[in-house]
Amino acid sequence: MYRRTPSTPDGHAPILVIGYSARLLAELALAAGQAVVALDYFGDVDLRAMCPSRSLRHDFGGRAYSAPALAAAAREIPAAAVVYGASFENHPDLVAALAKGRRLLGNTPATLRQTRDPLRLAAALRDGGFAFPATYPIETPPEPGQRQWLYKPLHSGGGHGVRRWRGGPTGAPGIIQERRPGMVGSAAFVADGRRAAVLGLTEQLVGRRAFGAAGFRYAGNLTPPRLPARARAELARQAQAVVAHLTAAFGLRGVNGLDFVWHAGRLWTLEVNARPSASLELFDAAQPGWVFAAHRAGCRGRLATPPSPASNEPARGKAVLFAAEDVVVGDTAGWAARGRRDIPHPGEVIQKGHPICTVLATARTAEACLAALRRQAAAVRRELTALGVSA
Repeated sequence: MYRRTPSTPDGHAPILVIGYSARLLAELALAAGQAVVALDYFGDVDLRAMCPSRSLRHDFGGRAYSAPALAAAAREIPAAAVVYGASFENHPDLVAALAKGRRLLGNTPATLRQTRDPLRLAAALRDGGFAFPATYPIETPPEPGQRQWLYKPLHSGGGHGVRRWRGGPTGAPGIIQERRPGMVGSAAFVADGRRAAVLGLTEQLVGRRAFGAAGFRYAGNLTPPRLPARARAELARQAQAVVAHLTAAFGLRGVNGLDFVWHAGRLWTLEVNARPSASLELFDAAQPGWVFAAHRAGCRGRLATPPSPASNEPARGKAVLFAAEDVVVGDTAGWAARGRRDIPHPGEVIQKGHPICTVLATARTAEACLAALRRQAAAVRRELTALGVSA
């Protein structure tokens, strides 16, 4: 049973936050004064310390992760409203089920079906004069030729399953998309169904070995992106134009993410994550509570104006640290005070390729911030080695 949770100052009952990992969403909501109950796969130490929560791993017999399993577990949790995170954007029918008897603070199933269809997204962007890589259904792939191509599975995220394609069958549903050169980044934005505003831009950390990632796997974010000031300004202008167009086309609401490649002064959209994205804690740090309040307002049809960044705003970053081999976690007391989040339980077994924790850093420049993230990742690995296990 859950311990009693007070309602928020404006009278709202607790809301359910649900996703593969719910810590970030719960933290953002609590900072905005919103009472929360959380459900995810991990049930990490810091999530359990901040709000009532349940997890597939610890409370449902160690059940393997799946979005349907989470949605089924959610039926046991009373809540006035629901906010979903990754990977529910790929499961509109499950979002509809989550919203039964609850107010939906997020994009509707109809919006998800449109934005997560790569061919429909491509058509909408090209109608607006925006760039989108050449994309083909797996049933009618292109000739490999001289261009570089990627296979991207459907109903995935975080770079999982993305790989180079040189022709031939893939063995699974998906798309073939041209690989564009450039900096991979993301834009967090808030929308009210008609209008949108960019909250901030990040450079994505993809396939970084320092964090145990490889290939095209997402491993974190840096803000601001490591670009000259003039290029950042032009990137912001183009990102604003794209998210405004997509919001008008698809009726996006709340806080969302846009993944892109930036090359030679042009933004190439890769996908829309029509739910709160992983970079948001970097933007909420300057004004805690603002991001979730903006999400809530956007879902109700009101567009909040993002705060202007301070002239001396530091660079911020986060990185997800993945296990290079199977590990057993030791004592994690004190990890939160050292800038670590998504903290595993002592004695927990983490398999190779799975996330150990998230590390956060702040520095004067993005380059220094990235270096700080690398040091933190190395420190976690040293601690695990010192405990007699290897990360």
